[in-house]
Amino acid sequence: MTPTTTAPPAIQLQEVCFGWEADNTVLDSCSLEVPSGEFWMLLGTNGSGKSTLLKLLVGLLSPRSGSIHLLPPVGFVFQNPDHQLVMPTVGADVAFGLVEENLSPIQTRQRVEEALDAVNLLHLQRRPIYALSGGQKQRVAIAGAIARNCRVLLLDEPTALLDPDSQLDLVAQVQQLVKRQGITALWVTHRLDELNYCDGAFLLEQGIVVDRGDPQRLKQRMMATP
Repeated sequence: MTPTTTAPPAIQLQEVCFGWEADNTVLDSCSLEVPSGEFWMLLGTNGSGKSTLLKLLVGLLSPRSGSIHLLPPVGFVFQNPDHQLVMPTVGADVAFGLVEENLSPIQTRQRVEEALDAVNLLHLQRRPIYALSGGQKQRVAIAGAIARNCRVLLLDEPTALLDPDSQLDLVAQVQQLVKRQGITALWVTHRLDELNYCDGAFLLEQGIVVDRGDPQRLKQRMMATP
């Protein structure tokens, strides 16, 4: 019988340390792995190091020590979509990220339409960015990553500025995308209800991953914490 081979993790941090100054430590020997094709969440209170960890993953910061490996290409969605949407219309913004690929106009149009269809925004392709809701803007940002055929999607508290209904709509949308597109996603949050949508979760406390695994178990742990 041929042994089953396990795919390498799509996201891997090993013993990563980071601090803004020599005597300041934000992440301390932090390690985690996200299996390919799964949707995991990074949970923790404000100041635990969640956003710093994500910025290290995307390359916006460099670790003091340790190693980081991700399957490229990587897409990143900011907490505030206005920080990354740069073009006047929905379709133009998604197409903007494809400029470096030197695609033909037909190829670009196809990529844009497929990406917008994946987040249910194809009908808003010509809509001005300013006329979108917060949840729609976040989905445009996600579409931009999908259009670039990203294999890993990193999301830094993407529901932070949304109303409660839009929050759960967005997390459900990402869950469906992960399963349908076969991508890997790591979603940073401190909202316990969002854990109902992921395959697994990590709990970060003071820059250390102190627990990982079943999201419902971690949810119960957080609810029991005074």
